[in-house]
Amino acid sequence: MLDLAFIRANPDLVKEVARRRKTAVDVDALLALDSELREVRRRAEDLRAEQNRLSKAIQAAGPNPDAREGFIAQGREVAAELKSLEPRERELEARLRELWLLVPNIPDASVPEGAGEEDNVEIKRVGQPRRFDFEPLDHVTLLRGLDMLDLERAAKVAGSRSYILKGEAVFLELALMQFGLDRIARMGFTPLYVPVMAREFCFIGNSQFPRGREQTYALPEDEVYLVGTAEVSITGMHSGEILAEADLPIKYVGYSTCFRREAGTYGKDTKGIMRVHQFEKIEQYVICRADHEESVRWHEELLANAEELTRALELPYRVLNICTGDLGDAKVKGYDIECWIPSEGRYRETHSDSYFHDYQARRADLRYRDTEGTVRYVHTLNNTALASVRTIIALVENHQQADGTIRVPDALRPYLGGRAVLGRPWR
Repeated sequence: MLDLAFIRANPDLVKEVARRRKTAVDVDALLALDSELREVRRRAEDLRAEQNRLSKAIQAAGPNPDAREGFIAQGREVAAELKSLEPRERELEARLRELWLLVPNIPDASVPEGAGEEDNVEIKRVGQPRRFDFEPLDHVTLLRGLDMLDLERAAKVAGSRSYILKGEAVFLELALMQFGLDRIARMGFTPLYVPVMAREFCFIGNSQFPRGREQTYALPEDEVYLVGTAEVSITGMHSGEILAEADLPIKYVGYSTCFRREAGTYGKDTKGIMRVHQFEKIEQYVICRADHEESVRWHEELLANAEELTRALELPYRVLNICTGDLGDAKVKGYDIECWIPSEGRYRETHSDSYFHDYQARRADLRYRDTEGTVRYVHTLNNTALASVRTIIALVENHQQADGTIRVPDALRPYLGGRAVLGRPWR
């Protein structure tokens, strides 16, 4: 969240940012609640000061019973008024926080203006889409032909947007996860295998709640939710702690199964495994000092790491600078990597790369003590190093062969027992 003092000082800027991000939030109502809450707190402080004065007056009254009784009676009135303010203060705090959590972050000046994904700006392309000397197949036809995918039985088990990988496809998914984890760990990131169930404060801290609640699977009896990314669990790890500046930056690479309800996507990507409820993902996560230039440097480095993995898998891709209307509430700036999908004749998102300044840190209470002893909120960043199913789609479609088999990129072969080809001829 933004510093409340910043919102007070810059209400018009915050309103304009909300407009540009297509975010509904009543800034005037928030400021009115803030003003009323501060007035209630001032009155409460005045009453506590009056209680202290009356307490001293009672002691000073000594043996004078009339004076003592007078001060005691006044004290009761003050205590009653103070007690009556407490529920109002709690109510105002709750209503203020509810609105405060909806206020979007301030985007970087380099973020393009736009209404939605159609306005994202391409900044580069790497690799050329392959020219096939045969009619290429889509990933569903390929994987079914190799007996590696069962969508019908998956739907019987778990409903739509479910899938069962079979045979070598299972090893392919595991190999991709091991490949991604290994490569990023070699870059100095500490590997984590995180819980896929997390408490509400993790989602609030990560900025997925309150707006993204409908995308999340809830387990109400246990007061936890299933995460849609390891980022949620990692954000909660250091909540409430004060880190030492000497320990920063902290670099994690988290592995987890991810769960997403995909609410609001009816009719989109209904074929195959492009948009599913469950998948595996490797996530880069950085906690660094509260310094804009350092955040920008890490943002570019995380992107470079993800690009390195994509190039190693020999996948053509492009990088987009995400516009204001597609950026979401929390990000200062975001990049997407989109890989070429031959069957669709277009690029599709496979990675995202974002930085947040202290927006997540304020919500999650992530702080550090600098070298001068001042406690500050950290900056956070995250990046999709590799997501399983979309990478599988891009890999099998781009590396399919005329006989229906799939060539394994050189970089991935050590994680597949040296296999150079997956599948068997079936046409």
